[in-house]
Amino acid sequence: MALESRFATTLTESPQGVLVISLSGQLDAHTAPDFERLLEQTIRDERKTKIVLDFAPLEYIASAGLGVLMGFIEEVRTEDGDIKFAAVPDKIFHVLDLLGFPIVFQIAPTVNEAITMFPS
Repeated sequence: MALESRFATTLTESPQGVLVISLSGQLDAHTAPDFERLLEQTIRDERKTKIVLDFAPLEYIASAGLGVLMGFIEEVRTEDGDIKFAAVPDKIFHVLDLLGFPIVFQIAPTVNEAITMFPS
């Protein structure tokens, strides 16, 4: 049984130089290592530190996925960057809110609004 379709990412760069990573499917214990490798490559190898995560197509996030996000935020901020969340579905926002993520991460209603949160 193929699991490739369980979780996918699409990367685009905004004209402002912000990397937008669209998350779709299920970010769980099985797919979190792939997401972690993507962020490692993006942040450490490609030196992208202004990142917006588009949650709109994401169906589910587990603690493993949340842990990946927490694992990179300090590193990105040390490099004068940030990770912003955009278009978070209500059921996922509820989980993020319960765990205090809105205190650590800025959350915008749309990707474009999240992009404008970065200083130009």
